[in-house]
Amino acid sequence: MPAMKKTVLTVVCASLMTALATFPIAPAVADDKPGKKDDKAKPPANMSTVGGAQLGKAGTQVNLGPGAPVLPKDLTGRSWIVADAESGEVLASHNAHWRLPPASTLKMLFADTVLPKLPKDQVYKVKDADLADVGAGSSLVGVKEDHTYSVHDLWLGVFLRSGNDAVHVLSSMYGGVDKAVADMQTHAEELQALDTNVVSPDGYDAEGQVSSAYDLTLFARSGLQKADFREYAATATADFPGEGKGKKRESFEIQNTNRLMTGDYGLNPYKGIAGVKNGNTTHAGATFTGVAERGDKVLLVTVMNPDSDEQNAVYQETARLFDWGFKAADKVTPVGELVRPRSAEGSGNKGAAAPEKGKAEGSASSTGTTAEEGSSGVGIALAVTGGVLALIGAGVFVVNRRWPLPDLVRRLPRR
Repeated sequence: MPAMKKTVLTVVCASLMTALATFPIAPAVADDKPGKKDDKAKPPANMSTVGGAQLGKAGTQVNLGPGAPVLPKDLTGRSWIVADAESGEVLASHNAHWRLPPASTLKMLFADTVLPKLPKDQVYKVKDADLADVGAGSSLVGVKEDHTYSVHDLWLGVFLRSGNDAVHVLSSMYGGVDKAVADMQTHAEELQALDTNVVSPDGYDAEGQVSSAYDLTLFARSGLQKADFREYAATATADFPGEGKGKKRESFEIQNTNRLMTGDYGLNPYKGIAGVKNGNTTHAGATFTGVAERGDKVLLVTVMNPDSDEQNAVYQETARLFDWGFKAADKVTPVGELVRPRSAEGSGNKGAAAPEKGKAEGSASSTGTTAEEGSSGVGIALAVTGGVLALIGAGVFVVNRRWPLPDLVRRLPRR
């Protein structure tokens, strides 16, 4: 077997079990100004119990078993969660269902909703109206009116540079911002992400726009079903079309703002990282959802709004939770589960354990999942090269096929 293929680590999943909500969900509300360091807001006494009763409790939730390491002490995130990406087991959490502004991590839901509907080779000429409602101070990739872009280009702008301009152009292609927002909300409800209220497709600060660490983790897990989503999420650098026309049009390099992937500002890339999405606004503070593999484990970690003066705090705290999760995975009793979509409830599932009384089976698939990736399984295909994922687009790594898993994942080894 070629040496390159030997570097590939394959990850697959089985179905999972979870608890449904045990009380009605109140209207979504966020803290008044959660981005302020002196804000003394506290999580509500009653939070959703989607995924299990313990997840609805305020504060840190963890059930340590014999030999399990204690959680890191230097965790300041208002809300965070550590979950097994394959089984859906939540290993530990802190205010998992606290509804907070999500910033650009909400783009995961946008991509999971819209990406399957637009052919990646479709080309579009941008109009002035497409960019008219981009919020002041938004993160931008550099989309220009009267220039043409492929859907593939625009998704690179969304995932790498968190470009709100690219989001708005894709929304126009999809049928408009209002349609994108409405379909995102419908999709969130299908995923049982009931803490989420969508106002803007790009995650830009907007009154009433909230999500939770639990819901963001559901979005990431659902998105990772899709080959294109995985590709964009694991891309470190890419060329993006610049100004000009025809042969005179130049391009410029864009780099992923996920610093656990690319490093930067004194932060080293995290071994095994494979995405997913970061965000930062005045109202939301810093938010991040990441997926990483080590050995035979794949974990999802979400951290929202750490209250720390530590540089790159959201990434540092995510890395600490990853480290803890990989050490503790087989030594803790789960505090809950990541639920399966409503449309998948009651469907047959090869290899799934029978649900407990009063609980439903779990999965991360979603409406729009391709037949290639299965209709109810997790199917997260992660190939790790040298411990760090880099630019996608060349270098084919063959992945052993298990149910449900794409045959190929494309990776380019880091430079």
